[in-house]
Amino acid sequence: MEQAYLFNRGEDYMVYNFLGSRPYSDGDGEGYLFRVWAPNAISISVIGDFNNWDSECNYMYRLDNTGVWECKIRGAKQWDRYKYRVIGADSRAYDKIDPFARHFETRPNNASILYNFDDYKWGDGDFCSGRKDALDVAPINIYEVHLGSWRRHPDGNFFTYREMALDLAEYCRKMNYTHVELMPVMEHPLDASWGYQVTGYYAVTSRFGTPADFKYFVDIMHQNNIKIILDWVPAHFPKNIEALIRFDGTPCYEYSDPRIGEHREWGTYVFDYSKNEVISFLISNAVFWLEEFHLDGLRVDAVSSMLYRNYGRTQYIPNVNGGTENLEVIEFFKKLNSIIRKNYPHAMMIAEESTAWPKVTHKVEDGGLGFTHKWNMGWMHDTLDYFSTDSYARGWHHDQFCFSMMYAFSENFVLSLSHDEVVHGKYSMIDKMPGDIWRKFASLRTLYMYQMSHPGAKLNFMGAEFGQFIEWRFYEELEWFMLDYESHRLLQDYCSVLNKFYIDHPQLWADDHSWYGFEWIDATDTLNNVFIYKRACPGEEYKDIYCALNMVPKPLEGYKIPVYEPGTYKLVLNTDDMSFGGSGYPTGVDVNMCIKAVEEEYNGKPYHIVINIPPLAGIYFMKVDDPVVTDIKDTAVKIKAVSSAKTKTVAKKVTKTTKSTAKKSTAKTTNRKPSSKVDKTKKQ
Repeated sequence: MEQAYLFNRGEDYMVYNFLGSRPYSDGDGEGYLFRVWAPNAISISVIGDFNNWDSECNYMYRLDNTGVWECKIRGAKQWDRYKYRVIGADSRAYDKIDPFARHFETRPNNASILYNFDDYKWGDGDFCSGRKDALDVAPINIYEVHLGSWRRHPDGNFFTYREMALDLAEYCRKMNYTHVELMPVMEHPLDASWGYQVTGYYAVTSRFGTPADFKYFVDIMHQNNIKIILDWVPAHFPKNIEALIRFDGTPCYEYSDPRIGEHREWGTYVFDYSKNEVISFLISNAVFWLEEFHLDGLRVDAVSSMLYRNYGRTQYIPNVNGGTENLEVIEFFKKLNSIIRKNYPHAMMIAEESTAWPKVTHKVEDGGLGFTHKWNMGWMHDTLDYFSTDSYARGWHHDQFCFSMMYAFSENFVLSLSHDEVVHGKYSMIDKMPGDIWRKFASLRTLYMYQMSHPGAKLNFMGAEFGQFIEWRFYEELEWFMLDYESHRLLQDYCSVLNKFYIDHPQLWADDHSWYGFEWIDATDTLNNVFIYKRACPGEEYKDIYCALNMVPKPLEGYKIPVYEPGTYKLVLNTDDMSFGGSGYPTGVDVNMCIKAVEEEYNGKPYHIVINIPPLAGIYFMKVDDPVVTDIKDTAVKIKAVSSAKTKTVAKKVTKTTKSTAKKSTAKTTNRKPSSKVDKTKKQ
C-alpha cells in the first residue's frame, strides 16, 4: 500500500514495479498479479486467453481509496493476451489495454501480452560502469535512426532488434558516430505516426521483437561503445479508444477541458500535469527506459507544446496569473530533470524546444528547467535557409548565417539536422542545396564542415550522410543503392573522415560555451561570401583550428586569412579534395600541405597566410611545427596558370550521378539472406 500512497502523491518514480501485470508464485500455485489505476470506474475485470475472454470470471477489487484495482489469476502464463473490461463512471463498458504492459500484439491487433521482464542477462557492465556525467566534456555526434526504415529485408519485412544491432553497430563504428538517437520505439498503432503517438508507454513495439530483443540491441551497441538516446513523448497521446483516453469513463490521464487538453492538429490528447498520478506515470516511464534498458538519454519531444497553454490553439485557458505558460509543466520538468540528474547523471535529457524559452538547460536551482541539452532550432532554420539560397544571393543573407553566434552560449545546444527537415515537401538534405549535381554535393560537404566546427553537439538524420535524393519514406528502407554511384560513396567517405576528425580534435568540442572556444576571424566579406573563424581549447598541445568557408561556386585565389602567430600552418581537411568528390582545385600549398605565415598585419591580426580557397568549399588549417613551407612568391605564377578546366573536368565526372538516376524509387538490395520473421502470433 505504501507504493499506492506514493503513486497518489506523485512521488513513486518506479511505479511500474507496482502497477501492471507480473508473475507470482505462492502456496496456491502460479499465475499473474494485475493492478490498474482507474479511480472513477464502477467495476473492472480482467479478460484474456486464460479465461476465454469472459468478463464474469476475474473481477478486480479496490485497494482502499487509492484508485488502484487488483486481482490474482492462477494459471495465467507468459504470452497470454489480456485486456481490462472497465465499466466506466459513464456506465459504458470499455476494453482497455494495460497502461503498464511490457508487451503487446503487433498492429493491427492491440491486446496486452503477459510478459516476465526478468528476461535478459546483460553484457555491458564495463560500458555502464564507465559512463561519465552527461555534462562532462566529450564529443557528441548523433546518428538519428528510424528502425523501421534504416534497413529492411528484400521482401520488405522489418529487421528485428537483434538483426539491426549487428548492422547498426558496425555502421556507426565505420562512420565514427558516438551516439544513436532512436525515434520512438514505444508501442504505437500507426506506422505513419513514426512512433510519436504512443499507446504502450512501457513496451517496445513488437514490430521488431520482444523486450529481450531490444535489450540485446542496446547491449550490442554499448559493447561497441555507441550510446543510445531514445525519443520520449510525454506531451500527448492518441485518441485510440483502447488506450489511455477516458480510461475509467472520465478524463483520467488527460485534461478534461479540450481548450487545454487537446491538440486538434495532431489528433491527440494532452496529459493532465496537475494530477499526481499522471506525474508518477510519466516520471516512472522516463526512469523505466533508463533503468530497465540501460539507455544513455532521452530526447523529449514537443517540449514547446507543453510549455505554452496556447500552443497551436485558437482558444486556450490562461494560467492562474493570466499568462500563457503552463506552470504545471514547468514544475513537472523541474521535478523530472532533478530526479534524473540525481539518480542517472550519465543520462542526457534533451529538449526539443523551438522557442526562446529561457534557461532550458540551466540548473533547476538556478531557475532553469534542468535539461542537459536543447536542440538548436534557430541554428537549424537559419543554416538551412542560407544553404538553400542560390549562391548569387547569399551575400544578402550574410548576417543570417552569423546570427547563431549571438546566442550560441546561452544554452547547451545540439545542432540538429533531423528527420523533420527531410519530409513533407522540405526536400532531402542534398536536394535542399541549389544548383547542379556538383554544386549540391559541394555545398552539402561544406554544410557538414560548418556544422562540425560550430559550437554545440551534432545530430544528423540517417541517409543524409550519403546524399539520398528523395525525402525520407517511413515505409521503405533507405536508398542504399545510391552507394553504387561514386559521388554518393565519396560523400559517405567524407562524412566518416569528418566525424573522425571531430572526435580526434578537442578544439572542436572541448569548449562549446565561451568565446575562448570560438572566435570570428573575419565575417565581413559579403562580396566574396567568405566566413573565417577559429576553434580553440585549453592545453598547449592543441593548436587552434581555423576554418574558412567559401560559399560561392568560384575559387578565390590568393585569399588572405588573418592569423595570430607566425610560423608554419598546415591544411588538415579540405571539402574540395578529389577523394571526397571535390574538384581538386589547387590551394597553393606544397605537397606536405604546409604554408608559411606572412609577417604582415591584416584585418587586425599581426600575421596572415595566403591561400586559394576552392569553390563552394571549406578548409580546416592549423599551426604546426613542420618546417616544410611553401614560398608564396615562387608559386604564385603556377597557381594562376592552373586551368579552371580541371575543375570542370572533375565536376563533369561527378555529374554522372544525374538527378533522374538519383531519384529512382526502386531500391537495389544486398545479398543478405532474410532471417525468419518474429512470431506474430506469440511473441509479438
